[in-house]
Amino acid sequence: MSAPSRQRPGPRPADLLGPARSRLQRYLHDLADLVAIDSGSYSPDGVNAVADWVQARLTSLGFTVERIRPPAADGPPFGTLRTGDVLVARKAGRLTEANGGRRILLAAHMDTVFADGTAAERPFTLDGTRAHGPGVSDDKGGLLAGLTALDLLQEQGAAEYAEVVFLATPDEEIGSPFSRGITEEAARGVDYALGLECARENGDLVLARKGVADFRLTVTGRAAHAGIEPERGANAALAAAHLVVSLQALNGRWDGVTVNVGVVRAGHRPNIVCPEAELRLEVRAATATDVRRARRAIEDAAACPAVPGTAVTVEQLDHCPPMEATGASHRMLAAAQQAAAALGFTLGATATGGVGDANLISGTGVPVLDGLGPVGGADHSPQEWLDTATVPQRTALLASLITALGDSRNDA
Repeated sequence: MSAPSRQRPGPRPADLLGPARSRLQRYLHDLADLVAIDSGSYSPDGVNAVADWVQARLTSLGFTVERIRPPAADGPPFGTLRTGDVLVARKAGRLTEANGGRRILLAAHMDTVFADGTAAERPFTLDGTRAHGPGVSDDKGGLLAGLTALDLLQEQGAAEYAEVVFLATPDEEIGSPFSRGITEEAARGVDYALGLECARENGDLVLARKGVADFRLTVTGRAAHAGIEPERGANAALAAAHLVVSLQALNGRWDGVTVNVGVVRAGHRPNIVCPEAELRLEVRAATATDVRRARRAIEDAAACPAVPGTAVTVEQLDHCPPMEATGASHRMLAAAQQAAAALGFTLGATATGGVGDANLISGTGVPVLDGLGPVGGADHSPQEWLDTATVPQRTALLASLITALGDSRNDA
């Protein structure tokens, strides 16, 4: 796709700004309702209360909503845990794919990082144009922006796309262990995906996100009496200490690749030469190639432990693929920047080390542009905020982008 230079059928961005402004008070009322619901990742009833609300709104907009209960997890790292439901909603447009219609995925999450009771302790407040409250920016403000944009398009009678798919997940804040497969399935066959995380504090969209790979290294040594015959032992703790130094030294070897040994465990008693140790580490990298490079370097370090008689095994526990900046995503950004200019503001983009559901969607090969919610910041903290003055422009931008991307006849 080339950046659209003109729009055929469908509203112009400027035509959407007035209706978006007229919806601001309803947006604020709805945001207060959503923020008042405790919906931490480990609170399935709260997440499902949000899901009930979102499902009702999507149904009123003409979507067919599939509600999926992921299976419970049993075992590490979560113990026995059930999460809330996943919503996958679909609405057909008036264009067939043969006539130039494309399928657009909107992705948001319903969970927060906050425990039950936080909504009562820190209820929704509005100080001038700044809203505060748990999840106000991450991601209830973005979730609601997506619904508002769809409402704008319905009012305008704009359906120049093949299909819009709206995905709302319950466990993004804990790495989407339950919903990952559902997300990847929803992304199959989609042409473009728009992530509804809120924009960066300076208004930037997110063009790329690093991927994350988690590893466990188990060091096996040989126990011995530390006082009588230490020479018969092989100290796994010492080998692990050398490994920590070697692994941390990988930082800086490749641009943008970080390696962090975050957990070190070794031994049980001080009078025993340590027979076993464990390291837990993560790698973050902007490209899949760099993740593979880092893994090879970790395996090379593990193959040559510094302490004779010790051995190291390497397990990759998890992998969230990077959301890489591609030619297609750059063209999506150009389309967004064109719409923003028509709405009276400039738009930048950035890369971030944080991961989200956009990574999983990108991992299926779908081009993704993220950060399309309103401007917000201080996520995961008591100071979390959302700039409500940006809501009309950002919802109009999102609606315009759905129209631009959904109709291939807009391509230059």
